[in-house]
Amino acid sequence: MSDKLKVGILGGTGMVGQRFIALLENHPWFEVTTIAASPRSAGRTYEEAVGGRWKMDTPMPEAVKKLVVMNVNEVEKVAAEVDFVFSAVDMTKEEIQRIEEAYARTETPVVSNNSAHRWTPDVPMVVPEINPEHMEVIKYQKERLGTTRGFVAVKPNCSIQSYAPVLTAWKEFEPYEVVATTYQAISGAGKTFADWPEMVGNIIPYIGGEEEKSEKEPLRIWGHVDDEKKQIVPAESPVITCQCIRVPVLNGHTAAVFVKFRKKPTKEQLLDALKNFRGVPQELGLPSAPKQFIRYLEDDNRPQVALDVEYENGMGVSVGRLREDSVYDWKFVGLSHNTVRGAAGGAVLCAELLKAQGYIGKK
Repeated sequence: MSDKLKVGILGGTGMVGQRFIALLENHPWFEVTTIAASPRSAGRTYEEAVGGRWKMDTPMPEAVKKLVVMNVNEVEKVAAEVDFVFSAVDMTKEEIQRIEEAYARTETPVVSNNSAHRWTPDVPMVVPEINPEHMEVIKYQKERLGTTRGFVAVKPNCSIQSYAPVLTAWKEFEPYEVVATTYQAISGAGKTFADWPEMVGNIIPYIGGEEEKSEKEPLRIWGHVDDEKKQIVPAESPVITCQCIRVPVLNGHTAAVFVKFRKKPTKEQLLDALKNFRGVPQELGLPSAPKQFIRYLEDDNRPQVALDVEYENGMGVSVGRLREDSVYDWKFVGLSHNTVRGAAGGAVLCAELLKAQGYIGKK
């Protein structure tokens, strides 16, 4: 019998579900033993249910091909098979909130890629290098749900990963005003070029809901656990304004960012802060943690999606073009992998942190 934790993937046939399955192949701590999806996929093998819609660059892992897909709505039945679940279900916000809490109430921890619970006050929304202490709010969530080990934890939006970690590294210099434009890959919409041929050679200057997430979610990450209110209280600064643009790139969100600081750092101070930035995942040596979370590239034409999106297996952030600005203090370009660090990989790292902190274990 394997001593790995038994993992279920909710919404396992979609693009993010597939990314979870690809990333968890040969994981040292976790093993995918259960896949759940919509009733139309249930009862078929995973290979049959996905059919020709496997969207990853690597082949479908042999270990999951013959798993019979379960009905995600049969919560008790699915939960009985696993120690915890990753959630990538494709439903309305209200349906996602209900089903994730239903799994939590079966005493099954839920680590979600979805946005539905990101603003639930007692649900931690975590980038493990930035705010691991937010997991402490779980005790208050368990009080509300009436559980002893069941809870929901989420990771933030993919679009903020290319600049929020950088601003975190520069926190000591007190950034107070930020302008960011993100150039977002089509996989962020769950698409490939085969699915979305009209994106070839095209740019769409609108992604529904993305700008609000990009402006507000970093403030929740930089907030704190309020023990009186039993919830996360967001930070009030810096003020962020954002534009989000869909571009003809498969994987990789790029951000062009302008920053004003209360303290006036030198370029050397900013670069040192990036180079030396480490978090709990690096200290603990978590399996999916990048050794160097943020790297700076000196070449004027970097970071580039084609050259840099796979940095640290897609779990690192690449930064370049740091220079003084005539209106703001400094400006830079950041790049992160939107379906690895920004989606499934970020959730896997959250689960590793939760295991290390004692929130997730065998049932």
